[in-house]
Amino acid sequence: MESNLFSRRRSERFAQLLEEANGGRRHHARSPADDELAALVAVGQRLAADRPAVEVDAEFRTGLRAMLVATAEREGIGAPAKPKITAAGAGARGSLLPAVTGRRVRARGAILVGVAAGAIALSGISAASENALPGDALYGMKRSTERAQLALTSSDISRGQLFLDFARTRLDEAATVRADRMGFSAVLDDMDADVRQGVRLLTTVAAQRSDPAGLDTIDAFLTGQRQAVGRLLDRSDHAERDRTHRSLSLLDAVGTRADGLRAAIACGLPAPVASDALGPTPGTCTDR
Repeated sequence: MESNLFSRRRSERFAQLLEEANGGRRHHARSPADDELAALVAVGQRLAADRPAVEVDAEFRTGLRAMLVATAEREGIGAPAKPKITAAGAGARGSLLPAVTGRRVRARGAILVGVAAGAIALSGISAASENALPGDALYGMKRSTERAQLALTSSDISRGQLFLDFARTRLDEAATVRADRMGFSAVLDDMDADVRQGVRLLTTVAAQRSDPAGLDTIDAFLTGQRQAVGRLLDRSDHAERDRTHRSLSLLDAVGTRADGLRAAIACGLPAPVASDALGPTPGTCTDR
């Protein structure tokens, strides 16, 4: 079974978007996958426009080239087209095959380029931008790389874990931009948004599968995150302390939600129907 990202239709649409981004012919059509693929296209554009001075490891470059060559050989990219013998009366249909095959080959080639760009981005570009802060030249690249990681992640559990990882990253940034009140508040807003999205994905999977594994991930996240956010309360600015308390209140609400879902799963309640920003809202065992 093909993954959602690299199904045939998505790969062909990705090839079109890459072509358009590089000044090629525009295709007057939209796909439901456009918003999801836009992050990958944006990474490619940023790579072309703002290349950081980071050398890619020679061993990585050799391994990547070998992988691309092997994939190209397996997919038949670059190989001459073999003549096809068609049955009588099938000439009209057979005449369309070269064009269709050509589009698919170009799409596969574009995917290889995208995979290569993504691999290089996650190795070289990440090394250059991982310490970027809001306002830095590479901060936009850092956030684009995060969106690309989300787009490449197929399962809701993995995507939820990524959002919680990003929330940890936002917290580190908040601790660094302490001199900028507006920047501090904006980073905490982004952190809280990542927390909500990650928790919603993990609690939804836990409720649907009656499996508390995702809740264990949330509990582990809360243990470290509460302590780290609490250390921001030593600020002398009253407004910033209030803003920090809001993030702590969100973490408390997340803990309460995870505990409620865990209890509901343990006593065999059906998956909740109602939900909010933190995911399913569980009933109590007395509701049975």
